[in-house]
Amino acid sequence: MAEIASNIPPILPEQVPVAEETAISPWKEAWKSFKKNKLAIVGLSIVTFFVLLAIVAPLIAPYEFADQKLSDKHLAPSGEHWFGTDEFGRDILSRIIYGSRISLWVGFISVAGSVFAGSFLGIIAGYYGKWVDTIISRVFDIILAFPSILLAIAVVSVLGPSLQNALVAIAIINVPTFGRLLRSRVLSVKEEEYITAAKAIGMKDSRILIHHILPNSLAPIIVQGTLAIATAIIECAALGFLGMGAQAPTPEWGKMLADSRAFILQAPWTVLFPGLAIMLTVLGFNLMGDGLRDALDPRMKN
Repeated sequence: MAEIASNIPPILPEQVPVAEETAISPWKEAWKSFKKNKLAIVGLSIVTFFVLLAIVAPLIAPYEFADQKLSDKHLAPSGEHWFGTDEFGRDILSRIIYGSRISLWVGFISVAGSVFAGSFLGIIAGYYGKWVDTIISRVFDIILAFPSILLAIAVVSVLGPSLQNALVAIAIINVPTFGRLLRSRVLSVKEEEYITAAKAIGMKDSRILIHHILPNSLAPIIVQGTLAIATAIIECAALGFLGMGAQAPTPEWGKMLADSRAFILQAPWTVLFPGLAIMLTVLGFNLMGDGLRDALDPRMKN
Protein backbone atom coordinates (compact mmCIF):
# COMPACT_ATOMS: atom_id res chain seq x y z
CA MET A 1 0.00 0.00 0.00
CA ALA A 2 2.85 2.33 0.82
CA GLU A 3 4.38 1.65 -2.60
CA ILE A 4 1.05 2.40 -4.36
CA ALA A 5 0.62 5.63 -2.42
CA SER A 6 4.10 6.73 -3.28
CA ASN A 7 3.47 6.22 -6.99
CA ILE A 8 0.41 8.53 -7.05
CA PRO A 9 1.53 11.97 -8.29
CA PRO A 10 0.55 14.88 -6.04
CA ILE A 11 -2.22 17.20 -7.19
CA LEU A 12 -0.81 20.70 -7.56
CA PRO A 13 -3.01 23.75 -6.84
CA GLU A 14 -2.83 24.94 -10.43
CA GLN A 15 -4.16 21.57 -11.61
CA VAL A 16 -7.40 21.89 -9.67
CA PRO A 17 -10.19 22.83 -12.13
CA VAL A 18 -11.53 26.27 -11.39
CA ALA A 19 -14.67 27.76 -12.91
CA GLU A 20 -13.69 30.56 -15.25
CA GLU A 21 -15.14 33.95 -14.37
CA THR A 22 -15.85 36.26 -17.24
CA ALA A 23 -14.90 39.79 -16.28
CA ILE A 24 -17.44 42.34 -17.47
CA SER A 25 -16.23 45.82 -18.32
CA PRO A 26 -17.91 48.56 -16.25
CA TRP A 27 -18.89 50.34 -19.47
CA LYS A 28 -20.46 47.16 -20.89
CA GLU A 29 -22.32 46.67 -17.64
CA ALA A 30 -23.52 50.29 -17.78
CA TRP A 31 -24.72 49.81 -21.38
CA LYS A 32 -26.53 46.63 -20.36
CA SER A 33 -28.26 48.52 -17.56
CA PHE A 34 -29.01 51.44 -19.88
CA LYS A 35 -30.74 49.19 -22.41
CA LYS A 36 -33.14 47.95 -19.72
CA ASN A 37 -34.43 51.51 -19.20
CA LYS A 38 -37.20 51.96 -21.77
CA LEU A 39 -37.44 55.74 -21.30
CA ALA A 40 -33.68 56.06 -21.79
CA ILE A 41 -33.94 54.14 -25.07
CA VAL A 42 -36.75 56.47 -26.15
CA GLY A 43 -34.52 59.44 -25.37
CA LEU A 44 -31.61 57.90 -27.27
CA SER A 45 -33.90 57.29 -30.25
CA ILE A 46 -35.07 60.91 -30.27
CA VAL A 47 -31.52 62.23 -30.04
CA THR A 48 -30.35 59.85 -32.78
CA PHE A 49 -33.23 60.98 -35.00
CA PHE A 50 -32.32 64.67 -34.71
CA VAL A 51 -28.61 63.97 -35.15
CA LEU A 52 -29.32 62.05 -38.35
CA LEU A 53 -31.69 64.83 -39.41
CA ALA A 54 -28.89 67.37 -39.01
CA ILE A 55 -26.41 65.21 -40.93
CA VAL A 56 -28.62 64.58 -43.98
CA ALA A 57 -30.40 67.96 -43.93
CA PRO A 58 -29.38 68.99 -47.49
CA LEU A 59 -30.55 65.63 -48.84
CA ILE A 60 -34.02 65.47 -47.30
CA ALA A 61 -35.07 69.13 -47.00
CA PRO A 62 -37.66 69.78 -49.73
CA TYR A 63 -36.60 73.43 -50.13
CA GLU A 64 -33.69 75.69 -49.27
CA PHE A 65 -34.22 77.27 -45.85
CA ALA A 66 -33.78 80.82 -47.22
CA ASP A 67 -35.98 80.51 -50.34
CA GLN A 68 -38.72 83.15 -50.25
CA LYS A 69 -41.97 83.23 -52.16
CA LEU A 70 -44.23 86.02 -50.89
CA SER A 71 -47.20 84.72 -52.84
CA ASP A 72 -47.09 81.58 -50.64
CA LYS A 73 -46.85 83.29 -47.26
CA HIS A 74 -48.72 81.73 -44.34
CA LEU A 75 -49.90 78.70 -46.26
CA ALA A 76 -51.43 76.07 -43.99
CA PRO A 77 -49.82 72.61 -43.79
CA SER A 78 -50.48 70.67 -46.99
CA GLY A 79 -48.98 68.02 -49.25
CA GLU A 80 -46.69 70.62 -50.83
CA HIS A 81 -45.61 72.21 -47.54
CA TRP A 82 -46.03 69.67 -44.75
CA PHE A 83 -45.51 72.20 -41.96
CA GLY A 84 -46.85 75.22 -43.84
CA THR A 85 -44.99 78.42 -44.67
CA ASP A 86 -43.99 81.54 -42.71
CA GLU A 87 -44.54 85.26 -43.36
CA PHE A 88 -42.00 85.23 -46.22
CA GLY A 89 -43.33 82.08 -47.88
CA ARG A 90 -40.40 79.97 -46.62
CA ASP A 91 -41.01 76.28 -46.04
CA ILE A 92 -41.14 75.69 -42.27
CA LEU A 93 -40.23 71.99 -42.52
CA SER A 94 -37.03 72.83 -44.37
CA ARG A 95 -36.13 75.51 -41.85
CA ILE A 96 -36.71 73.12 -38.93
CA ILE A 97 -34.55 70.45 -40.58
CA TYR A 98 -31.68 72.91 -41.10
CA GLY A 99 -32.33 74.37 -37.65
CA SER A 100 -31.50 71.01 -36.07
CA ARG A 101 -27.93 71.55 -37.25
CA ILE A 102 -27.67 74.87 -35.46
CA SER A 103 -29.26 73.78 -32.18
CA LEU A 104 -27.21 70.58 -31.92
CA TRP A 105 -24.02 72.39 -32.95
CA VAL A 106 -24.52 75.01 -30.25
CA GLY A 107 -25.41 72.35 -27.70
CA PHE A 108 -22.43 70.08 -28.35
CA ILE A 109 -19.78 72.78 -28.86
CA SER A 110 -20.80 74.96 -25.91
CA VAL A 111 -20.97 71.97 -23.56
CA ALA A 112 -17.61 70.70 -24.83
CA GLY A 113 -16.08 74.09 -23.99
CA SER A 114 -17.73 74.09 -20.58
CA VAL A 115 -16.51 70.56 -19.85
CA PHE A 116 -12.93 71.39 -20.83
CA ALA A 117 -12.69 74.66 -18.89
CA GLY A 118 -14.76 73.52 -15.91
CA SER A 119 -12.95 70.20 -15.59
CA PHE A 120 -9.54 71.85 -15.71
CA LEU A 121 -10.41 74.42 -13.05
CA GLY A 122 -12.28 71.90 -10.89
CA ILE A 123 -9.43 69.39 -10.92
CA ILE A 124 -6.84 72.05 -10.09
CA ALA A 125 -8.99 73.42 -7.25
CA GLY A 126 -9.74 70.02 -5.76
CA TYR A 127 -6.25 68.57 -6.05
CA TYR A 128 -4.13 71.49 -4.83
CA GLY A 129 -6.64 73.06 -2.42
CA LYS A 130 -5.65 75.98 -0.17
CA TRP A 131 -5.60 79.41 -1.82
CA VAL A 132 -5.97 77.94 -5.32
CA ASP A 133 -9.21 76.26 -4.30
CA THR A 134 -10.41 79.42 -2.56
CA ILE A 135 -9.89 81.66 -5.60
CA ILE A 136 -11.44 79.27 -8.12
CA SER A 137 -14.39 78.44 -5.87
CA ARG A 138 -15.13 82.12 -5.30
CA VAL A 139 -15.10 82.73 -9.07
CA PHE A 140 -17.61 79.89 -9.47
CA ASP A 141 -19.77 81.38 -6.70
CA ILE A 142 -19.79 84.78 -8.41
CA ILE A 143 -20.90 83.29 -11.73
CA LEU A 144 -23.58 81.17 -10.05
CA ALA A 145 -24.89 84.21 -8.17
CA PHE A 146 -26.45 85.50 -11.39
CA PRO A 147 -29.43 83.84 -13.13
CA SER A 148 -27.96 81.95 -16.07
CA ILE A 149 -30.07 83.57 -18.77
CA LEU A 150 -29.38 87.09 -17.46
CA LEU A 151 -25.66 86.39 -17.39
CA ALA A 152 -25.83 85.03 -20.93
CA ILE A 153 -27.67 88.18 -22.06
CA ALA A 154 -25.01 90.33 -20.40
CA VAL A 155 -22.19 88.46 -22.11
CA VAL A 156 -23.87 88.67 -25.52
CA SER A 157 -24.58 92.37 -24.97
CA VAL A 158 -20.87 92.98 -24.45
CA LEU A 159 -19.71 90.78 -27.35
CA GLY A 160 -22.54 91.65 -29.72
CA PRO A 161 -25.60 89.65 -30.83
CA SER A 162 -24.64 86.67 -32.98
CA LEU A 163 -24.85 82.89 -32.88
CA GLN A 164 -21.13 82.53 -32.14
CA ASN A 165 -21.28 84.95 -29.22
CA ALA A 166 -24.36 83.18 -27.89
CA LEU A 167 -22.37 79.95 -27.98
CA VAL A 168 -19.55 81.58 -25.97
CA ALA A 169 -22.04 82.94 -23.43
CA ILE A 170 -23.69 79.54 -22.96
CA ALA A 171 -20.29 77.92 -22.47
CA ILE A 172 -19.28 80.48 -19.82
CA ILE A 173 -22.41 80.15 -17.70
CA ASN A 174 -22.05 76.33 -17.60
CA VAL A 175 -18.39 76.28 -16.53
CA PRO A 176 -19.13 76.42 -12.74
CA THR A 177 -21.44 73.41 -12.98
CA PHE A 178 -18.69 71.13 -14.27
CA GLY A 179 -16.03 72.83 -12.15
CA ARG A 180 -17.82 72.17 -8.87
CA LEU A 181 -18.72 68.64 -9.98
CA LEU A 182 -15.08 67.77 -10.71
CA ARG A 183 -13.84 69.53 -7.58
CA SER A 184 -16.06 67.42 -5.33
CA ARG A 185 -15.07 64.28 -7.22
CA VAL A 186 -11.35 65.03 -6.90
CA LEU A 187 -11.68 65.71 -3.17
CA SER A 188 -12.92 62.15 -2.65
CA VAL A 189 -10.73 60.37 -5.20
CA LYS A 190 -7.43 61.92 -4.10
CA GLU A 191 -7.79 60.29 -0.67
CA GLU A 192 -7.81 56.80 -2.17
CA GLU A 193 -4.90 54.49 -1.44
CA TYR A 194 -3.78 54.17 -5.07
CA ILE A 195 -3.34 57.97 -5.26
CA THR A 196 -1.25 57.89 -2.08
CA ALA A 197 0.82 55.06 -3.56
CA ALA A 198 1.33 57.02 -6.79
CA LYS A 199 2.62 59.99 -4.81
CA ALA A 200 4.87 57.73 -2.74
CA ILE A 201 6.67 56.37 -5.82
CA GLY A 202 7.29 59.91 -7.06
CA MET A 203 4.71 60.11 -9.84
CA LYS A 204 4.23 63.64 -11.19
CA ASP A 205 1.03 65.51 -10.36
CA SER A 206 0.14 65.89 -14.04
CA ARG A 207 0.36 62.14 -14.56
CA ILE A 208 -1.74 61.46 -11.48
CA LEU A 209 -4.41 63.90 -12.64
CA ILE A 210 -4.56 62.62 -16.22
CA HIS A 211 -4.12 58.88 -15.72
CA HIS A 212 -5.79 58.29 -12.35
CA ILE A 213 -8.12 61.05 -11.20
CA LEU A 214 -9.69 62.11 -14.51
CA PRO A 215 -10.61 58.57 -15.71
CA ASN A 216 -12.33 57.92 -12.37
CA SER A 217 -14.38 61.09 -12.80
CA LEU A 218 -15.74 60.43 -16.30
CA ALA A 219 -19.10 58.96 -15.28
CA PRO A 220 -20.53 62.11 -13.63
CA ILE A 221 -19.12 64.26 -16.46
CA ILE A 222 -20.93 62.17 -19.09
CA VAL A 223 -24.23 62.36 -17.22
CA GLN A 224 -24.01 66.09 -16.52
CA GLY A 225 -22.81 66.78 -20.05
CA THR A 226 -25.83 65.05 -21.57
CA LEU A 227 -28.22 67.04 -19.39
CA ALA A 228 -26.27 70.25 -20.08
CA ILE A 229 -26.78 69.86 -23.84
CA ALA A 230 -30.54 70.04 -23.29
CA THR A 231 -30.09 73.18 -21.18
CA ALA A 232 -27.81 74.71 -23.81
CA ILE A 233 -30.41 74.16 -26.54
CA ILE A 234 -33.05 75.92 -24.43
CA GLU A 235 -30.69 78.80 -23.66
CA CYS A 236 -29.78 79.13 -27.34
CA ALA A 237 -33.47 79.25 -28.25
CA ALA A 238 -34.10 81.83 -25.51
CA LEU A 239 -31.30 84.08 -26.76
CA GLY A 240 -32.55 83.68 -30.32
CA PHE A 241 -36.08 84.55 -29.22
CA LEU A 242 -34.77 87.74 -27.59
CA GLY A 243 -32.81 88.68 -30.71
CA MET A 244 -29.46 88.11 -28.98
CA GLY A 245 -28.54 84.89 -30.77
CA ALA A 246 -28.87 83.83 -34.39
CA GLN A 247 -29.77 86.55 -36.85
CA ALA A 248 -31.98 86.38 -39.95
CA PRO A 249 -32.19 84.42 -42.18
CA THR A 250 -30.51 81.72 -40.02
CA PRO A 251 -33.13 79.02 -39.32
CA GLU A 252 -32.59 78.79 -35.56
CA TRP A 253 -35.64 77.47 -33.72
CA GLY A 254 -35.77 80.25 -31.11
CA LYS A 255 -35.44 82.90 -33.80
CA MET A 256 -38.25 81.23 -35.75
CA LEU A 257 -40.48 81.51 -32.67
CA ALA A 258 -39.60 85.17 -32.24
CA ASP A 259 -40.35 85.98 -35.88
CA SER A 260 -43.71 84.18 -35.74
CA ARG A 261 -45.08 85.36 -32.41
CA ALA A 262 -47.01 88.18 -34.08
CA PHE A 263 -48.87 85.64 -36.23
CA ILE A 264 -49.72 83.11 -33.53
CA LEU A 265 -53.48 83.52 -34.11
CA GLN A 266 -53.33 84.02 -37.87
CA ALA A 267 -50.88 81.16 -38.57
CA PRO A 268 -50.40 79.04 -35.42
CA TRP A 269 -48.36 76.41 -37.29
CA THR A 270 -45.47 78.88 -37.59
CA VAL A 271 -45.07 78.71 -33.80
CA LEU A 272 -46.25 75.15 -33.17
CA PHE A 273 -43.65 73.20 -35.15
CA PRO A 274 -40.49 75.04 -34.01
CA GLY A 275 -41.74 74.76 -30.43
CA LEU A 276 -42.30 71.02 -30.84
CA ALA A 277 -38.80 70.63 -32.27
CA ILE A 278 -37.28 72.31 -29.22
CA MET A 279 -39.45 70.30 -26.83
CA LEU A 280 -38.66 66.93 -28.41
CA THR A 281 -34.91 67.54 -28.60
CA VAL A 282 -34.69 68.67 -24.99
CA LEU A 283 -36.90 65.78 -23.89
CA GLY A 284 -34.65 63.31 -25.69
CA PHE A 285 -31.47 64.55 -24.03
CA ASN A 286 -33.14 64.67 -20.60
CA LEU A 287 -34.43 61.10 -20.87
CA MET A 288 -31.07 59.88 -22.09
CA GLY A 289 -29.27 61.77 -19.31
CA ASP A 290 -31.52 60.24 -16.66
CA GLY A 291 -30.85 56.79 -18.11
CA LEU A 292 -27.09 57.37 -18.07
CA ARG A 293 -27.29 58.52 -14.46
CA ASP A 294 -29.12 55.37 -13.45
CA ALA A 295 -26.67 53.17 -15.39
CA LEU A 296 -23.43 54.83 -14.27
CA ASP A 297 -24.27 55.62 -10.65
CA PRO A 298 -23.74 52.52 -8.45
CA ARG A 299 -26.15 53.93 -5.85
CA MET A 300 -28.99 53.75 -8.39
CA LYS A 301 -28.53 50.01 -9.01
CA ASN A 302 -30.39 47.31 -7.11
